Amino acid sequence: MDLRRVGNSGLRVASVGLGTLTWGRDTDEHEAEEQLRAYLDAGGNLVDTSATYGDGTAEEVIGALLERSVDREEVLLCSKAGVRTDAAGARPDTSRGALLDSLDASLDRLGTDHLDLWLVQAPDGSTPLRETLSALRAAVASGRTRYVGLSNFPAWQLARAATLLDTDETFLTAAQMEYSLLQRGIERELVPAADACGVGILAWSPLGRGVLSGKYRRSVPADSRGASPHLRGFVEPYLTAHARSVVEAVSTAAEGLGRSPVEVALAWVRDAPGVASAVVGARTPAQLRGSLAASDLELPGQIRQVLDEVTEVEFGYPERR
Repeated sequence: MDLRRVGNSGLRVASVGLGTLTWGRDTDEHEAEEQLRAYLDAGGNLVDTSATYGDGTAEEVIGALLERSVDREEVLLCSKAGVRTDAAGARPDTSRGALLDSLDASLDRLGTDHLDLWLVQAPDGSTPLRETLSALRAAVASGRTRYVGLSNFPAWQLARAATLLDTDETFLTAAQMEYSLLQRGIERELVPAADACGVGILAWSPLGRGVLSGKYRRSVPADSRGASPHLRGFVEPYLTAHARSVVEAVSTAAEGLGRSPVEVALAWVRDAPGVASAVVGARTPAQLRGSLAASDLELPGQIRQVLDEVTEVEFGYPERR
C-alpha cells in the first residue's frame, strides 16, 4: 500500500484508510484487533474514528488496542468532533467550547496526548465559521493535534477556512467527504476548491455505503448494514434503480478483470484526482481483507472510462466545465 501526501502538507497517509464506524457496537474488540493488525500488516497507517461513533465506544476500543496490542507510533489517528447527541437527537455544534471539550474527551478515550489529524465533522449554521476555526487554531497551538481539516463542508466554506487558516500558518490540511461511484457530487466544486487550496481529500464510504459490494443485488441480507436498526437509514438512499444499474456495471467490470466488485469500486475512488486516501469501514475482518485485496489493482483506462460514463455527474451553471 503506497503512502500519499495529504494536499500540500507533510502528512503522509496510506492510500486506503481504516474506518471504525462499527467498532464497539457491531464489531467487538477482538474483531477490531484482528482488523487493525491485518490493516497494519498490509502497510496501512491511517485509523479514522469519531467522537460520535457508538457515542465514543469506537475511540474506547482503539484506546484499549493502543494500550495493549499496538504501538501509538504505528498509527496515524484521525478523529472528528462537532456533532452533539442529546434527547433531541444529533445536531451540529461547532462552537469553540463544544469542539475543544469533545477533543479532550476523545484524547482521554484514545489514551493519547495528541491526534495526528482532527476534523470538524459537519457544518453548523448557528456558529460563525471564524469561531469554529479558532478551535482548530487552539488545538494545533496546544499540541493536541498535528493537522486539522473539515468533513462534509461545502466548497465555499472549505475555501474560506483554508484562506483564514493560512494567515497564521495553522493550515487546513484535509477534507473528508463522501465519494464513490454512487456519490460523485464533490466533483462539481469541492474537488477543484480543495486542489486550489492545497487540501487533500479523504474519501469516506468509497463502497457506496456497502452497496457497491453487490451484496444487495437481490435482497437485503439479514446480517448487513441495510438490515441493521441503527444503520438501515444510512444504506437505504442507495437501494434505488439507478444504484442497481451502477452495481451491475461494477460487477461486469469485476468479472472481466477476475476481481471482486469491492476491489473495482475501491480502486476507482482511491485513484481519483485529489484523493489522498479512501477510508473503508468493515464489520468483520473478512470484509476488510476483501477491501485490502484491491491494493495491487490499477484499473485499465478503458474500464475507468466506462465507469466514469455510467456514473457521470451533471454539471451546470455556474460550475460548468
